[in-house]
Amino acid sequence: MNISMRLPRFEFDDKILEQGAEISRRLNQLRMEKFPPNATKTLRPFSLAEVAHYLGVSQNNLKRLHLEGKGPLPEQIPSGRRSYTAEQMLELRHFLDRHGRTEVKKYVPHRKPGDKLQVVAVVNFKGGSGKTTTAAHLAQHLALTGHRVLAIDLDPQASLSALHGFQPELDRNLSLYEAIRYDDERKPISDVIVPTNFPGLDIIPANLELQEYEYDTPLAMQDKSSSVGRQFFTRIAKALAEVDERYDVVVVDCPPQLGYLTLTAMSAATSVLITVHPQMLDLMSMSQFLLMLGGILKTIKAAGAAIELDWFRYLITRYEPTDIPQAQMVGFMQSMLAGQILENPMLKSTAISDAGLTKQTLYEVEKSSFTRSTYERALESLDAVNSEIVALIHRAWGRS
Repeated sequence: MNISMRLPRFEFDDKILEQGAEISRRLNQLRMEKFPPNATKTLRPFSLAEVAHYLGVSQNNLKRLHLEGKGPLPEQIPSGRRSYTAEQMLELRHFLDRHGRTEVKKYVPHRKPGDKLQVVAVVNFKGGSGKTTTAAHLAQHLALTGHRVLAIDLDPQASLSALHGFQPELDRNLSLYEAIRYDDERKPISDVIVPTNFPGLDIIPANLELQEYEYDTPLAMQDKSSSVGRQFFTRIAKALAEVDERYDVVVVDCPPQLGYLTLTAMSAATSVLITVHPQMLDLMSMSQFLLMLGGILKTIKAAGAAIELDWFRYLITRYEPTDIPQAQMVGFMQSMLAGQILENPMLKSTAISDAGLTKQTLYEVEKSSFTRSTYERALESLDAVNSEIVALIHRAWGRS
């Protein structure tokens, strides 16, 4: 064989270190251009139609309030259209709740005495199922509709954190690990909660340190002098109890693996949302995930874990209705899981993926960046999914 035809020799470890560093450098460069580290993430104003939609009132009602000088003063752009900031929308909500004509206080949907904190765990074993996209838009929709929300990023990859302006590679933010660790350096959960650009939505960001919990827990379980490790599944629930009165809903973005972090989150959950992309390989992966999860949950229940869910549902994500194999797969799933699949799927949309390029969600991106039909179709899909989930949360509180 001609020696010149041989493949060049290389050291694999050196090569991937070199390429990993180059990718990281270029990504940081792109990140600096799109979202500098010192930048504070802001939120666009909301149109009159959007405010009316999220408040559940007519546009004419809002116009009347403005003409009567009631509520916050909207911004008026040169075209004559009015807009409100998210803070003003929240102020309007409280104004309507105080002065609305109905006896039922529906504009501020906070928990009432006796209503338990709702903890929604968003899970899937396979990456690419739309899990983080689902968690981010659900948390923001809940905030826009007047709920007090805490989002928890449990995935060390920190994608949910990035969508809310936190860059774990550059920011020295804390994670939930600080509140559930086993040593004397454990902090109160309030120390790791930070506000977001959405009024009513706080977040506990993620970082790589979360992975330490996966290593610490087996060691703690081996400690014969303490039962703390063997009761690992109580740690998130106990941490959340410290801030129970501050929130209505907690949305947890679980890591795409069946480790101690996911199991601890599941033990704290009052509901579980399983995202699934309607393709054969994804369904096969979910089947294995369910079998493993069910077996492990039985084991930790025998050890004392209280798994008591108000509801759980499957959410079809990245769905393309015109894709015949996908439509067939959805029909196949519905034949097995009738009543457990959310009626509304999350449609695949370039608007959602394009917004993600600048670390934004569809609720915060400027809609002028997209064609009107593309944006509205994606937003309608997201709102339908999230409204269905909100209805389940309210039913858990005994509301219609």
